Amino acid sequence: MTRSGWLGALLFFLVATPAVAAEPVRVLAAFTLKPALDEIAEGYRKGGGEVVLVYGPSPGLAQQLENGASGDIFFSADPMWTDELVQHQLIKRGAVTDLVSNHLVLIAKKGTPPAALNGGIALIQLLGPGPLAMCDPDSHPAGRMAKASLTAIGLWNSVEKKIARVENPLLAVKMVARGDAPYAVVFTTDAMTDPGVDIIATFPDDSHPPIRYPVAILANSANPDAARFFDYLLGPAAIETFKRLGYVTRK
Repeated sequence: MTRSGWLGALLFFLVATPAVAAEPVRVLAAFTLKPALDEIAEGYRKGGGEVVLVYGPSPGLAQQLENGASGDIFFSADPMWTDELVQHQLIKRGAVTDLVSNHLVLIAKKGTPPAALNGGIALIQLLGPGPLAMCDPDSHPAGRMAKASLTAIGLWNSVEKKIARVENPLLAVKMVARGDAPYAVVFTTDAMTDPGVDIIATFPDDSHPPIRYPVAILANSANPDAARFFDYLLGPAAIETFKRLGYVTRK
């Protein structure tokens, strides 16, 4: 084959061979972030990016990564598990960003008047026989924050036996909306998922540890688009979505 023939064949091969599709960014995220991340990911896809969202409890996702699961970004609802991945060198030290925060609130069925949290006796009388729905303080950050706040305002010992412990805060919201529990302690973002409940009080931010949602690119990620989606999470469109759904943002 002549030189011009080789060049023609090579040109045909380059034109005819389809480009290899970029690998989608794989994000492992806490289930509670699903409403916001689903919407943010849709906006990212409209800009030509590809992303796969894998949801679950933060401890379970961290355990999967420690056991060798693949991923590009970890978005946790609890800094405890991000810190653990840093210790296992699965996240580079100093690479974690606390993207959003939240408020801890007391909710009741829609139409319930506001309540005061500065008077413990009043809240005890309000609760009556209960139950007070909230996450388990031993296994969920929302429960840990709730216990800290109730302890700080002098109520934990009085309400502990009236607590209905649930797996996640969305279940606590559903219990109140259905009438299975008169009150629940959840995050603002959880309360906003159900129109059948009202926020009747907000716990002081200094009554519990800071509520943080850290996000980081995983150390073993080889996907060049991971940084692109990470930057998109920090960008104005994503931040606006977080704000609208009740998160506290820095911007």
